[in-house]
This record gives sequence, C-alpha cells and structure tokens, in this order.
Amino acid sequence: MISIEDCKGLCGLSDAEIAAIVEHEHLPEIVAVEMGAYLSQSDAGQERIRAMIEDDIRAAQAAADPTRALALKVVLHNFVCAHPAAEHRHGAGVHDPERRRL
Repeated sequence: MISIEDCKGLCGLSDAEIAAIVEHEHLPEIVAVEMGAYLSQSDAGQERIRAMIEDDIRAAQAAADPTRALALKVVLHNFVCAHPAAEHRHGAGVHDPERRRL
C-alpha cells in the first residue's frame, strides 16, 4: 500500500507548497498532493501554483498575519527557484505597478 508520504515524495512539491494548495483550495491533503503533482508538470500549472501561493500571501496580509505572510513568501521564493516556468510571470508581477505588492 502506498502512503501519503510516498505520494508527497513522488509529486515534486515540498510540504509547504502542498500546504499552500490545501489552504488555497480547501482540499484534503492527499487531493492537494495529486493536484500539485498534476499542475507541476506544465508551465501553466506551475504558474497556477504560484498564483495560489500569492493569493495565500494576500489573504495572510489581509488577516494581519505577518508571520504567515512571511512564511508564504519563503514558500513562493523556493517554489519559483525550483520551478523556473513560474519565475517569468512572478518576476513580471513584482514590478507591475497595477498589482498589489506581495
């Protein structure tokens, strides 16, 4: 029998990245692992994961939870470093004056 830890190891995402998907999508952890594994296989999927993490950062900021926002910024940084397809759009968004600052 395959365990959730086995699934996590095969999906290519960190525990923190999976937790961000759980938080954003309100899914059980195993479903978030499956979704993350699927999304991480394409450039568009990687951009979607990045957008989820950015949304989680904004939600933490809106909830006045700077510790959570900072932790998610670290998750975002690590995700973008590990998934270069997500970097291009992320980099553009940071300097886009129309977008709220993360």
